[in-house]
Amino acid sequence: MSLQDDGATVELADGIEHQVAMVMDLNKCIGCQTCTVACKKLWTEGGGREYMYWNNVETKPGRGYPRDWEEKGGGFASAEQADQEDTHGEREVGELPSQEDWGRPWEFNHGEIFYDGSDESLRPQGETPEWGPNWDEDQGAGEYPNSYYFYLPRICNHCTHPSCAEACPRKALYKREEDGIVLVDQERCRGYRYCVEGCPYNKVHFNVLKKKSEKCIFCYPRKEGEGPDDEVRPPACASECPPQLRLVGFLDDEDGPIYKLVEEYGVALRLHPEFHTEPNVYYVPPFAPPQHTEDGETVDVDRIPRPYLEELFGEDVHDALDTIERHRDRVRRGEDSELMDLLTTQDLARQYRLEAFDDD
Repeated sequence: MSLQDDGATVELADGIEHQVAMVMDLNKCIGCQTCTVACKKLWTEGGGREYMYWNNVETKPGRGYPRDWEEKGGGFASAEQADQEDTHGEREVGELPSQEDWGRPWEFNHGEIFYDGSDESLRPQGETPEWGPNWDEDQGAGEYPNSYYFYLPRICNHCTHPSCAEACPRKALYKREEDGIVLVDQERCRGYRYCVEGCPYNKVHFNVLKKKSEKCIFCYPRKEGEGPDDEVRPPACASECPPQLRLVGFLDDEDGPIYKLVEEYGVALRLHPEFHTEPNVYYVPPFAPPQHTEDGETVDVDRIPRPYLEELFGEDVHDALDTIERHRDRVRRGEDSELMDLLTTQDLARQYRLEAFDDD
């Protein structure tokens, strides 16, 4: 690892000048899937990509996409072993998801509904599906009157220590020097799928037609202004999000919102830090009103159990939620809070998204 020369405290991967990052505020996600559609239309409409969702939004608690991805392994060994061996830890081999785990690209009866005037409901054609993306959408957990769920958008984490890259014997996966985005060199890739086994977040996909691995590229052509109007834009999933829950920028920019939320306030956390890949996509954990009785009486019990959030985001989730609550109280008292401004001010968030990659 290397530290920035200007004294920044953020650790970057060796040879990386800056690290691009994203923070998603889960308290704003409404599960509309606009981000998913934007990514799908731009990058994965067809040609062996029909089953792929580089961006997906899954319901938590839930089994996710692909099914039970959190249990398939990958990543690196425990922190204790890494410390003992003075390395980042031994790479762990995960399980390849089956086609059924991903969900087949089902054909639906769109034609008869939209063009033939049928009053039939929308349904898959042919073989009856047993699983697919968002199969358990909005189910969640808990019992009436205190059931709960929240949405979890996911893309490639563009990790500081990508286990997918370490798994590839041909070094086809690599981090770009200028921004740390993890890409697949299509010329070097031979479709061995070790990268798919290596990623504990299951965000590397295999194109069965091209016999190549493919994944989220953080829309780097948009970042570089490679488009019809040469305009620099944030990733499509961020720019098209109706509630604008995604902040994009450089993690090592101490004046930017990513650094403030991650390093200064500690309210943006990594998903499953125990995988030890050090993701560069962070989440502001969800909070909800407390539980209540069937008579409507408020009970001083968390609606979303803290132990479950700790399973997702690690033990730091308690401090993060407590910090957010303290700053909410400050605003209620009429005091200023930079943290609440960062999390709630749409104009400020939009400004950061548009200026994140502006060198000027």
